[in-house]
Amino acid sequence: MNSIDQPHNPLAYKNEQFLDSDEARPLRILAEYLEPLHAFRHEHIRDTIVFFGSARLSSEGPLGHYYDAARELARLVTTWSKNLPSHAHRYVVCTGGGGGIMEAANRGASEAGGKTIGLNIGLPHEQQPNAYITRQLTFEFHYFFMRKLWFAHLARALVVFPGGFGTLDEFTEILTLMQTRKIDRHIPVVLYGSSYWNEIINFGALVRHGMIDREDLGLFQFADDPATALRLLQAGIAAELEEKTPSIAHSRTPQG
Repeated sequence: MNSIDQPHNPLAYKNEQFLDSDEARPLRILAEYLEPLHAFRHEHIRDTIVFFGSARLSSEGPLGHYYDAARELARLVTTWSKNLPSHAHRYVVCTGGGGGIMEAANRGASEAGGKTIGLNIGLPHEQQPNAYITRQLTFEFHYFFMRKLWFAHLARALVVFPGGFGTLDEFTEILTLMQTRKIDRHIPVVLYGSSYWNEIINFGALVRHGMIDREDLGLFQFADDPATALRLLQAGIAAELEEKTPSIAHSRTPQG
């Protein structure tokens, strides 16, 4: 067989068997950083307001008012942000891309005529991307930690609706990053539904037992209606409205 008849191996970056291998894991991780980065720059997304909350909440049922509130708050946030004097898209509503509170927030932003982001992740029983995410801003993640990175990377504020393990994990990680100053900026955090959160987490006990400082309670605020939540978000990010720095966040270096 002469050389022209010999089969050729595919290029490494087109070799699906290799790309799915353990050895190529760093490439897959890097792809989950670079693909969103490319899309955000192309769509002129400067920063986000992240909505966390349970995928199990719907507009019906005893907790349906939280779905309605998330939808309304996202609509208010998007209407406000669209009127800001900027060539970029500012304070874009970003969710985990699934159902429940995530769907409600993407829905409210879409109804206000704004772009809205979904950082979806494949799970055994959930979740599929909801129908309200801007098509160019729909992402599918395999690695939880890369998805979390993108939640934090552009976030300028956080609204946390009632949720379970996933919601607790996501919002306490942001609190930890701020408490330890690994994020070099303050991110206003609004816990929506004070009765729920004060029942689920005994914040006072954490202080009494010395697990957190009393000052750490200032890392978040409570709201029980969309109008109040909007005012808290606007007040929390007011100082940076005039900033002209790039959107990508920087973690604090050891030198400060």
